[in-house]
Amino acid sequence: MLRLTEVKLPLAHPEGEIRAAILKKLGIPAAELTGYTIARRGYDARKPDAILFAYTLDVEVKNEAAILNRLKNDRHLSMTPDTRYQFVAQAPKELKSRPVVAGMGPAGLFAALILAQSGFRPIILERGKAVRERTKDTFGLWRQGVLNPESNVQFGEGGAGTFSDGKLHSQIKDPKHYGRKVLTEFVKAGAPEEILYVSKPHIGTFRLVSMVEKMRATIIELGGEIRFQSRVDDIEIENGKIRGVVLASGERIATDHLVMAIGHSARDTFEMLHRRGVYMEAKPFSIGFRIEHPQSLIDRCRLGKNAGNPLLGAADYKLVHHCRNGRSVYSFCMCPGGTVVAATSEPGRVVTNGMSQYSRNERNANSGIVVGITPEDYPGGPLAGIEFQRKWEERAFDLGGRNYEAPGQLVGDFLKGKPSTKFGSVQPSYTPGVHLCDLSTALPDYAIEALREAIPAFDKDIKGFSMHDAVLTGVETRTSSPVRITRGENYQSLNTAGLYPSGEGAGYAGGILSAAVDGIKVAEAVALSMIQHE
Repeated sequence: MLRLTEVKLPLAHPEGEIRAAILKKLGIPAAELTGYTIARRGYDARKPDAILFAYTLDVEVKNEAAILNRLKNDRHLSMTPDTRYQFVAQAPKELKSRPVVAGMGPAGLFAALILAQSGFRPIILERGKAVRERTKDTFGLWRQGVLNPESNVQFGEGGAGTFSDGKLHSQIKDPKHYGRKVLTEFVKAGAPEEILYVSKPHIGTFRLVSMVEKMRATIIELGGEIRFQSRVDDIEIENGKIRGVVLASGERIATDHLVMAIGHSARDTFEMLHRRGVYMEAKPFSIGFRIEHPQSLIDRCRLGKNAGNPLLGAADYKLVHHCRNGRSVYSFCMCPGGTVVAATSEPGRVVTNGMSQYSRNERNANSGIVVGITPEDYPGGPLAGIEFQRKWEERAFDLGGRNYEAPGQLVGDFLKGKPSTKFGSVQPSYTPGVHLCDLSTALPDYAIEALREAIPAFDKDIKGFSMHDAVLTGVETRTSSPVRITRGENYQSLNTAGLYPSGEGAGYAGGILSAAVDGIKVAEAVALSMIQHE
């Protein structure tokens, strides 16, 4: 097939207009076009009042070679790439050992799935609960202020991405089309087929729950074993090689291949790995607040007269500002029509994050507005970033009233440096609740200074961004892992053979899709290693 890119049509175009655009672009009669599929659909909103759909199309024609030769200088025409997933190895009939996967977020889930589909019968260890039980515990914090440290937004089947916007787009380089494998498996598990072609696919929390359950069932059907409430408390290393894991229950599981897909909040596991001498290093991450605006404001600014068009849905944004003090401030994990959620996993600390359902029809838009920091801001070794996060999460707990309410402030008051006493037109969505205060001591001085410069600057891109009644909620500290469990080209730890750090917690991903892709890469490395050892 041929691939055509940048085919632009009006929003309300009839279906037949796509076919007509193909014929015009290729310069062929209708009889030579035998079919087409939509590979990608986004929209061009550079002119909000004249928004166009932008298509990538895979086209079947009768005289493919002749058309390619005639239009060989057209940069928008090429051969359609083969995006089918190719397994790198199949397990022998008799396995001497089984791989273990610690963690069942996107990286662990896809590492386990690929290993199961390849016949390696993985054992998956998840410290939290199955996704529906986990959801009840998460609602316990949101509705009653009761935290379960082992079952919450961060820990449990599906990982932290389960309680998010369910974004499935990424800027990673993906020459082997692993991302297509991820999306295809999600569709098999019940995701809408549109995620295969829309430019910014998302699923939403409620759909993710049932999808994760179906993927779990697939892994089990293929011989995998899944154990919930099974935290890895120790690892056994002999002569620089993994030999097994020890669970919190005291049970030992022997293995020569351990995938560590533990997520960015498994602080106790990071500490254990550090004690055991596994090489790791501190890495940059970001800190800041969540900001909420009326979604209607964002829609008007981004989509103009097309605001509210159901074909476009709720509008998003992506912003960045480089400050005079050398810091960069940027929007993070923007959730159109979503809510701000309590995302802590440790008692006595407050953490915020954002979440949307598939419909994205809540009244507010929210986003993290965060400041980039580096290990120079928290010197002290590989685990210093964890203590840095904890410090500001504890401060947020104190400012919020020590009951898991989050500290908050109106944007106008934050910019003026005065405490807020009552909400205006924007009602915050965070539960258990938002306690109004002065956020000037909720983050380091350099972060507060950068945010006060950046928010008015963002108003130039989105008029109303610095509106007085917009609400800031603190704190956003877990934008990514503060450590990297460094690995080599074979995806194994630099100094511990058989240990495969994977996903966001290991410092190699940033979101559902990139973590899932990393899980696939690690699974392939495990499979090839196991074949060599058999």
